[in-house]
Amino acid sequence: MTNRLSTGVSILDRQLDGGIPPGSIVLLAADPASQSELFLYELTAVRATLYLTTIRSDQAIRDAIDRAPGHVGNPTVRDVGGNAPLDTANRFIRDLPEGANLVVDVVDALEETEPARYRQFLNELQTHMVNTGGLAVVHGMKQETEPRNRSYTKHMADVVFDLRTDVDGSEIENRLAVPKFRGGHPPEETIKLRLGERVTVDTSRDIA
Repeated sequence: MTNRLSTGVSILDRQLDGGIPPGSIVLLAADPASQSELFLYELTAVRATLYLTTIRSDQAIRDAIDRAPGHVGNPTVRDVGGNAPLDTANRFIRDLPEGANLVVDVVDALEETEPARYRQFLNELQTHMVNTGGLAVVHGMKQETEPRNRSYTKHMADVVFDLRTDVDGSEIENRLAVPKFRGGHPPEETIKLRLGERVTVDTSRDIA
């Protein structure tokens, strides 16, 4: 399908009929112990990217991207995890150019702000992404107690990637579900992934 933006992960693009519609907000929900950041790093290779970090320092993110063995880009990385993360993130997002990626890693810190302000942030973000034809990916950690505004993020997101990581003895299994996809048809089944040097399909057979 034409007029789609690549995720940077070819296996996902094929499953999503070529990628994600421009102007979309994507929620990547994952376990903190997974290597879900590989999705974010590979996304930086396909378009200019503004990478906002709320927990790790900007230098830590740059070092991690430099060490990543897969195909990565050279994103602009900014640390917004100070006293007013939502306001700082807003200032950077307003200058996001046409057709660029935005990554927020992780969005949890922003979700803990006052609900009305966070709702306004999401609406302004959505408007900006539609106007610029870019792609925003917000990385949310799965927790026993979700950040108080995670439900807003799920509702506003056009696409939800749900990465499930299970450990059974010596086996680690990663499955990606796409329960929500506005503007397209989500895969009917989960995708079994191998998160190693880069994101690839795990072709090992499932044992019933």
